[in-house]
Amino acid sequence: MLSDLIRADRSDDLVQPFRIDPFALRGRLVRLGPALDHILSQHAYPEPVAMMLGEAITIAVVLAGALKYDGVFTLQTKGDGPIRLIVADVATDGVVRGYAQYDHQRLDAVTAAAGAAALGSVPRLLGGGYIAFTVDQGEDTDRYQGIVELAGATLADCAQHYFRQSEQIQAGIKLAVGQAGPGGAWRAGGLMLQRVPPDGGFGVIADDVEDAWRRAMVLMSSATPAELVDPELAPRRLLLRLFHQEGVRVFDTHPLEARCRCSRERIETILRAFPSDELDDMQKERVITVTCEFCSRRYTFDADQISRLAPV
Repeated sequence: MLSDLIRADRSDDLVQPFRIDPFALRGRLVRLGPALDHILSQHAYPEPVAMMLGEAITIAVVLAGALKYDGVFTLQTKGDGPIRLIVADVATDGVVRGYAQYDHQRLDAVTAAAGAAALGSVPRLLGGGYIAFTVDQGEDTDRYQGIVELAGATLADCAQHYFRQSEQIQAGIKLAVGQAGPGGAWRAGGLMLQRVPPDGGFGVIADDVEDAWRRAMVLMSSATPAELVDPELAPRRLLLRLFHQEGVRVFDTHPLEARCRCSRERIETILRAFPSDELDDMQKERVITVTCEFCSRRYTFDADQISRLAPV
């Protein structure tokens, strides 16, 4: 098993599930490279916004990997700080996207006052508000949503607060987001460990499980930001470096891809829900233009097309 870890090819834009046996510790390592850079580069966000959105996307991928669902997992934050809104979602096929809304003037004021300390700071950038996690599996199923207040210095802290408050599951998260290489491409890495009920008990006693959990959390925290984002360090090799004495066991990776799910047909469906008089009000010079928040793609509908959209 260890030789398999050593021989694993390095790769990017993936989720690497793993377990630490026999103590029923389940984890995921996420590595994002070109996919994250594509998402963040579409909007030319200021560095604090890009970094916060990068963290949100990484957390969304890490959390989605813990769930069994067929649809879309969404992480959303809404606060009264300079960054008003963040949305990041992950589909079961590995398609990832995200965007942020922010106030330029307030952001400039915060970064001028706090400098580098503002980077990644939830109180300074997001302020007071909430973080929500939603699983949407389609029209014929109920949506699941969990919401907790933004409590913590970082988004990772907020996610762990959610698990403590809502799921009663012990979990640890370690993140790193930054720019690397000559072009300053955005990269991210994330690690998450969870305690899960052991299958059949594994014949271990509670004190051993507790000790193993504390030890695994210490080992996870020892991963440096450089290790988490290093494209030359294969995810499996990093897991071996961290947990080789704990009996780490890895599984097949899941690929990730940055791609928006917007389409002209989806926009038409949304517009058809508006009454004719509201469609008329939306027109500017007999044209309606809709811009996707995620990818910035613009969809334009002229007067003839708008008339065909109006409800019968």
